[in-house]
Amino acid sequence: MLKALILDWAGTAVDFGSRAPMGAFVEAFSRVGVTISIKEARGPMGLPKRDHVASLMREPAISARWVAAHGAAPTEADIDHVLAIFEPLNVEVIPQHADLIPGLLDVVTEARRRGMKIGSTTGYTRPIMERLMPLAASAGYAPDNVVCAGDLAAGRPTPLMMYRTFADIGAWPPEACVKLDDTEPGIAEGLAAGTWTVGLALSGNAAGYSRTELDALSPAELADVRARANDKLFRAGAHYVIDTVADLLPVLDAIEARLAAGAKP
Repeated sequence: MLKALILDWAGTAVDFGSRAPMGAFVEAFSRVGVTISIKEARGPMGLPKRDHVASLMREPAISARWVAAHGAAPTEADIDHVLAIFEPLNVEVIPQHADLIPGLLDVVTEARRRGMKIGSTTGYTRPIMERLMPLAASAGYAPDNVVCAGDLAAGRPTPLMMYRTFADIGAWPPEACVKLDDTEPGIAEGLAAGTWTVGLALSGNAAGYSRTELDALSPAELADVRARANDKLFRAGAHYVIDTVADLLPVLDAIEARLAAGAKP
């Protein structure tokens, strides 16, 4: 009954912990004389990258640092300037953060066996994805479409990238589709489009840990990280929350059972 699985990229399909953008944001702001932390950089993750920069600049603490450095509040031109610094920095580090998240290929293979199309949306811009897509393809992951931030009039949390995906891959109605994402804006995107939404607690931005860092946590620490990430994603409206994409197949079964019983998202 399910017709499509639509995945985010960083933190969902590749780049465990969604690490690639973080250093690039910190460095981009540093180059214009403003210090931000990794935690601050993570705050708006999932938004289109220009919106991400704008959101950071609206944060009171960061805005105050900007005023201290530049003598005036940031402007639209400043947003464009920081974005222009950020994008090539992100492109440069993509090869170091292109590994597929374990379990992805098994899930995609099974979804295709069930007759599902594989769509994708991302907060990354097209130039960033042009660097990432060939690396993912060489590792065996090539979804049926890729819609990037900047391709349409608006990105997340609006449903426009999802609508483009429905059209690209020929999947409808929305309730026959599942959106998989590690961020609140990505969950909001799926909800706005009318799909089932599944949040990822440990592989992406909700937790913000690399695999090595997660492995180093005690059981109690890991349980706390999982609980906080689950709470964040459920509060965003996710219908289900799992640790990583590797845990998705039982959720697809559960959704199909709900569809068979007449339920909708």
